[in-house]
Amino acid sequence: MAKKSSSRRVALPEAQNLSRNRSRRSTTKHGAPATGKGYWLYGQHAVEAALLNPARIIYALLATKEAEAALPQTAHQPRIVSREELDALCGKEAVHQGVCLNVEPLENPALVDVIDRPGPILVLDQVTDPRNIGAILRSAAAFGAAALIVQDRHTPDETGTMAKAASGGLDIVPIIRETNISRTLQSLQKTGFWVVGLDAGGTRLDRTQLGQRRVALVLGAEGAGLRRLTRETCDEIASIYMSGPMESLNVSNASAVALYELTRPLS
Repeated sequence: MAKKSSSRRVALPEAQNLSRNRSRRSTTKHGAPATGKGYWLYGQHAVEAALLNPARIIYALLATKEAEAALPQTAHQPRIVSREELDALCGKEAVHQGVCLNVEPLENPALVDVIDRPGPILVLDQVTDPRNIGAILRSAAAFGAAALIVQDRHTPDETGTMAKAASGGLDIVPIIRETNISRTLQSLQKTGFWVVGLDAGGTRLDRTQLGQRRVALVLGAEGAGLRRLTRETCDEIASIYMSGPMESLNVSNASAVALYELTRPLS
């Protein structure tokens, strides 16, 4: 959190051989009723991005007659159902927009597989809310981030809630799950990344001061912020300049503002 002061996630050939998370995730309950395989994601943008992602394993596509026309033309033909059936499947609070897709969770690539992708890398230090993670993925996709790194043990698996909040970003930005965030930051530093922790009391985040450095931006959990070891591993601690009376932002909002600053053109 801050205080005052479109490549698609598919084209990694190595991803076909990455299976370290498949057995655990394919048997995890993801919140929505299952077909016996995978989990359900919903919403027009989330479903469209998954349908267009050749790395996705897809089991079933459900849509209302009204929503069918908005779906992209793919090999997956929808089964036409009523809105009430989708309400029962996803829950009445879910904004499914008339479409629902049963999929396998995506494989998580290794750091070495994404290091050469353009754009900054985002690192989440124990951010656990799936809606926040989804919103961060949406911003990451919008601003061309190379990847999102999370701590495996403290990060939820893919869910329909996360996919909906990501609005397609889940299938665009690769998610890398690591055991030790500090060690991962050190690996990034060895490959030339400048690691910036976003937290209160830091110097003002300023694109012009970073020059041509490639940045890994680290965001801490709501309330707790960056953990001590994570903070100590960063090359610098920065905060977002805010001219109004509010002193802080939600972590997903802070990520969007910070990504804009990191990727804005230099005049």
